Amino acid sequence: MQREPSIKTGTTAISDGQPCPSDFVPRRWLKGGHRQTLAGNFLPRENRLPAPEDRLFSVETDVQVLCHCHWQADRSSRTTLIIVHGLEGSSESKYVIGTGNKAFAAGMNVVRMNMRNCGGTEQLTATLYNSSMSADVGGVVRVLIAEDELGSIALAGFSMGGNLVLKLAGEWGSEAPAQVCAVTAVSPAIDLGISADALHDWRNRIYEYKFLYGLRSRMTRKAAIYPERYKAYPLFSIRTLRDFDDQITSRYGGFTGADDYYYRAASARVIDRIAVPTLIINSTDDPFIRMSPETRAKILGNRQIRFIETTDGGHCAFIGEQDGVDGRWAERKLIEFVREFSVANR
Repeated sequence: MQREPSIKTGTTAISDGQPCPSDFVPRRWLKGGHRQTLAGNFLPRENRLPAPEDRLFSVETDVQVLCHCHWQADRSSRTTLIIVHGLEGSSESKYVIGTGNKAFAAGMNVVRMNMRNCGGTEQLTATLYNSSMSADVGGVVRVLIAEDELGSIALAGFSMGGNLVLKLAGEWGSEAPAQVCAVTAVSPAIDLGISADALHDWRNRIYEYKFLYGLRSRMTRKAAIYPERYKAYPLFSIRTLRDFDDQITSRYGGFTGADDYYYRAASARVIDRIAVPTLIINSTDDPFIRMSPETRAKILGNRQIRFIETTDGGHCAFIGEQDGVDGRWAERKLIEFVREFSVANR
């Protein structure tokens, strides 16, 4: 008889649901999801990466994305970590820079990816971005394999970017490129619908306002560049993220509405098909990321997924005591996981 997956808060569940301890301890004055989340957003980060090679990748007809590439001297023999930001983030997001610092110091190549339209690249495509566009990440992987002949590639995604890399890995299933050695996701928006609705809780309105401000501003810029394609006037009636996804994302993204978008874009649909070593880090005090029991069971039942769920950490923060660098526990765990499954960086 198959054993039911075990779920323990503050433990690490690996493949068949067997737990092992999590060693995350929040910084003393940063206990609580909101404190962690806000500190993660506002505490300064130092960028120690060398000057990048700015490179455009064609991921679809008439669509380019901008990546900032930091290469080791012997790039072909090193693992390359592609880092994907969250909603209304960019390659300059603090967690992208922090993870890039750690990856490069560990001997990896680093590719900081902007999703389409992000990082000031609205002019590179007439389309908008959304949480379903895992193929854009796959397009960057494809080019790095075909043109750069890189033999070891890992993916790291935060929040929306976490959903994208998990969705891509699930879509690949057992046919993932042999060069992809690991996939990692921190605070991933795996169940989009319930997470979007959690943003509208009165305790989370500060985050929803921030996202909506960025999305409205981006849509206004797109309408100015492509006036024949986009109209900015619907923005005045939008009050929630669900409204935006129902009236804007769905309209221009080919979905019938917000529910259709949330279902089709969620990595929860395919997460049980992931067949490459994968790390997921989530906190139960994340202010707005929610995970259904069905999705949790899929994760715990997948032998390729290592699931770390802490009781503290907030959203994309996980700030612990100083560890000689910056105390960013999740970023350090991510790098350790990639090294574990990458022959090139052992």
